[in-house]
Amino acid sequence: MTPAPGHTGPDPVLPLVALATVVAVAGYLAAAARLRRRGDAWPRYRDASFTAGGAALAAAAVAPLPGGPFTAHMAQHLVIAMAAPVPLVVARPMTLALRTLPPGTARRALLAVTGSRPAALLCFPPLAALLDMGGLWLLYRTPLLATAHHEPLVGAVVHLHVLAAGALFTFCVCQRDPVRHGWSLAWRGGALLAAGAAHAVLAKSLYASPPPGTAFAAADLRAGAQVMYYGGDLVDLALATVLAVQWYAATGRARARFRRLSAATRAT
Repeated sequence: MTPAPGHTGPDPVLPLVALATVVAVAGYLAAAARLRRRGDAWPRYRDASFTAGGAALAAAAVAPLPGGPFTAHMAQHLVIAMAAPVPLVVARPMTLALRTLPPGTARRALLAVTGSRPAALLCFPPLAALLDMGGLWLLYRTPLLATAHHEPLVGAVVHLHVLAAGALFTFCVCQRDPVRHGWSLAWRGGALLAAGAAHAVLAKSLYASPPPGTAFAAADLRAGAQVMYYGGDLVDLALATVLAVQWYAATGRARARFRRLSAATRAT
């Protein structure tokens, strides 16, 4: 995240995040091309989605952002932890990996991870929401943010947690890739509503008072809180759209099954 006044030096984690993202995008595109070469279908919009998400994540990690220190920090948080994961998850990278990895150790290991009990627990939407929003409340409503700006190791852990928790929450809400236990739209929608409310309340609290131990200018603080509030609403709307599309598709499949069953019943 963007350093605040008094930061001791450049952040060592975010350039690595950007590099890993570029490698991941290249690997995704290569795997998708390999899948098509052998005659399997893989929609090209998923390539574009993963590339867009990766580009946004890498750019936010290393590019200078406009505004004061807190506004730039919050814009970076919004892209890295909330906005970029949406197109990355929609592109179904785990499904692509399972379809392109040859039978062997790597594929068995990936299947073992996705089918494990810890993975099923982490994919429980309320728990993912708690890890994501709870971490943000701890970061902004305790002296943790000030400590992270002066302690590189703490800052690295904070960055990794924010990135991982945001990606996990997005993964659990969208649920585009195979997992051991698939949660219903009610569970996922409820977790999204609760997380959105917690995010909005946190943004409003930051508008009124800075994180403990920091000394951001009042105008910078208010601008950053507005970025958090309105940007969070936009991301939540995108996630709600994914859920709505899934609900519509599931309803259509259920109606088609009912029509086929009714037709078979009348024929007999």
